[in-house]
Amino acid sequence: MSSAKIHIINLLKWIAICIIAGMLIGSVCALFLSSLDFVTKWRASHTWIIYSLPIVGFIIGAMYYYFGGPVQKGNNLLLEQHNNPATKIPFKLAPFVYIGTLLTHLAGGSAGREGTAVQMGGAIADQFTGIFKLNDIQRKTILIVGISAGFSAVFGTPIAGAIFALEIMLFKNIRVADILPSFAAAYIAHYTCLAWGIHHTIYTLPTIGHFNMHSLVPTFLAGLIFGTTALFFSAANSFWSKLFVNIKYEPLRPFIGGIILVIVILLMGTTKSIDPSKFLGLGIPAITDSFLTPAGGYDFLIKLLLTTFTLSAGFKGGEVTPLFFIGATLGNILIIFIPLPMALLAAMGFVAVFAGATHCAVASIALGFEMFGTSAGIYIGLASIVAYFSSGSKGIYSAQLKEGVKYQFYNYIKRISNL
Repeated sequence: MSSAKIHIINLLKWIAICIIAGMLIGSVCALFLSSLDFVTKWRASHTWIIYSLPIVGFIIGAMYYYFGGPVQKGNNLLLEQHNNPATKIPFKLAPFVYIGTLLTHLAGGSAGREGTAVQMGGAIADQFTGIFKLNDIQRKTILIVGISAGFSAVFGTPIAGAIFALEIMLFKNIRVADILPSFAAAYIAHYTCLAWGIHHTIYTLPTIGHFNMHSLVPTFLAGLIFGTTALFFSAANSFWSKLFVNIKYEPLRPFIGGIILVIVILLMGTTKSIDPSKFLGLGIPAITDSFLTPAGGYDFLIKLLLTTFTLSAGFKGGEVTPLFFIGATLGNILIIFIPLPMALLAAMGFVAVFAGATHCAVASIALGFEMFGTSAGIYIGLASIVAYFSSGSKGIYSAQLKEGVKYQFYNYIKRISNL
């Protein structure tokens, strides 16, 4: 067979993969978002359900402990298989994380949704490895396709989704041949999700004046605060995880964690200044409010502690939407001493804390443009870059390769400090 025919067949194969995978993942994410919306509304009208957190936690823990096997690693399993392809990702990862996340949100656990979409996307996409007889190099591409499609569909941001899938795997390990499938799958999944009638949250900003040199220092300072917060998020996640690992019988971890969460939620309810309901689940209303009205001074910290505790205990979901919550509510209160508009600071925090915690600065900047438009682009971009470099060497994905510009920067700082 001539090389031209081989190239044509290969091209047609990847077109088919991107279309089928994008439509499947987009449809599954649409079902997930609809289900998540349903359980969130049901919980809001049946607040007693939070008392079931320990029971729900035990069910999730037992499901993963007895039947999960390698899928317990979640997002890190996708990263590990991309870095060192070994065995195909079990398809059961998709239903496991779907059920686990819905149960977590139903009972009021503080968690997100990106981890679920990305894991479902990766698990579905990797099934094409056997169908199309993909080799190890091509399998890396299919994992990128799954992550891209899942992230894009769940947030409605195809450009950020495509870049996130490439950046989280480290750009220098990406082939040129990975780029087009990542973007194609992201757009197909996004529009498939929309075709099912899914509506994503829209964040609007008032017109922002032209960036000037007077805004440089406040923007840099805000980025530094956001990066430090991302560092604290990762540190808290590590701290709680080390505590829970001491509980040898794994299903007991979310059971005990659930008891503690119920107690904390009830204690918050006894105060007049804290509404515990806004910290349960995704916390979308609190995020949207942060662009319009002053947030509580400790909202970002409460969400940070609740989310890291919830996920470390073994409940399921993701970190990204809580990171949006933390960044937006933190940015909101920075207006006290940073002379920038409140809504702009909320948008900067929304994106920059995500940049620092995921080590994905480029995807974060793209996310900022897609969600908030070009008027705030320079502010968001600069804050994200500063947060990226000031958030430490550990992120929310432990299997992420410790390489690239950021780690060269930290190694350089270490060498200087040892002189």
